[in-house]
Amino acid sequence: MFQTLRIIQEGAAQALQQLWANKLRTFLSLLGVTIGIFCIIGVKSAVNSLEDNIRNSMKKLGNDVIYIEKFSWSEDPGDNYWKWMRRPNFSFTEFEALQDRLKLADKVGFWQFLGSKTVKFRSSNVENVFFLGVTEDCQDLFHLEFDNDGRFMNSVEYHSGTDVCVMGDKIAESLFGPGIDPVDREINVGGRKLRIIGVLKKAGNDLLKPFNFDQAVLVGFNLARRGFNVRKEGQFERTSVCVQAKPGVNLDDMQDEITGVLRSERRLKPREENNFALNTLSILSNLFDGVFGVLNFAGALIGGFALLVGMFSVANIMFVSVKERTNLIGIKMALGAKRWFILLEILVEAVLLCVVGGLLGLLLIWIVTAIISRVLDFEITLSLGNVMFGILTSVIVGMLAGLIPARQASKMDPVEAIRQ
Repeated sequence: MFQTLRIIQEGAAQALQQLWANKLRTFLSLLGVTIGIFCIIGVKSAVNSLEDNIRNSMKKLGNDVIYIEKFSWSEDPGDNYWKWMRRPNFSFTEFEALQDRLKLADKVGFWQFLGSKTVKFRSSNVENVFFLGVTEDCQDLFHLEFDNDGRFMNSVEYHSGTDVCVMGDKIAESLFGPGIDPVDREINVGGRKLRIIGVLKKAGNDLLKPFNFDQAVLVGFNLARRGFNVRKEGQFERTSVCVQAKPGVNLDDMQDEITGVLRSERRLKPREENNFALNTLSILSNLFDGVFGVLNFAGALIGGFALLVGMFSVANIMFVSVKERTNLIGIKMALGAKRWFILLEILVEAVLLCVVGGLLGLLLIWIVTAIISRVLDFEITLSLGNVMFGILTSVIVGMLAGLIPARQASKMDPVEAIRQ
């Protein structure tokens, strides 16, 4: 054991000596390893950060929620656009039927796009603000969070259709500016005055924002029916329903129950296909799994070619190193050094060279990710797992690069080697 550690120490010392003595040659040879590690770990870090960002955003959709839409998330809307457009919009009556008849549901939410409107406060105004009419359960289904003392409409305000609203952060900032608290102030929308009862927290820097209400105003659906003429059928009317399961309920069972209620409400014949789609978070997860898999494969493919070039470069260094030390190797063997000692010594040298190249690649990744995170306001992290993967890859490349030169050195004839 002691001899093995000594051999590893001598191999490392010789590798560092080679690095110092032949700086340019070593740098050019290790450049392939550095670029390879940079490509593989860089892409892996970027994809992991992107995946974490998107999956954390998707968690807001809820693993126990079914979204009832015209179109299916698992299909390309462009391929079946007219099929989706021919499907009927969801009505408030259907929402009430789901709310009354579903036994496995904990919450049922309904919302409708009310169009874009101009919002005024004193001399300030903001145009093209989109309004959304929502039901009571949407507060929990949308995971709404408020700034300061803001709140969602209470049951009395919702059922009576009180003139109150909830406003997005960007709309509040544009309309009121800094220093003015929007809560309990009145805005004018087409001649109707609405009192603001809450300002939603900013959506944040998530790439996927399933519920981005920064530029929206939310009103109760009963108010929307009374003051925004939602009964008028229009080509661009947009309504949606979502259902949250009770704790412990299987989503497949609840999908069957929803299907039965909606088919009954729409009077679909047994052989008619559903004219609605039931979407869950698992559909999006499966789609993103494929995308992230392709990105990781592309990074590994590009980095693999760079590592292959780097491996041959390091192997070339080791052949040169063995050639330069042939006489010394012969003397060691003549003095009793075993062949596996020589083999291990050369392998350690090759591995250390590749590890140095890998560490340079990881350092470069750290610098680039820090710059990108600051410039793009999107955090890309170099995780400990990726660092360890990069070092392990460097070790494997070093062992492959040094194997043939090490075998060549260990099989030398001591007498012939001393004469070199």
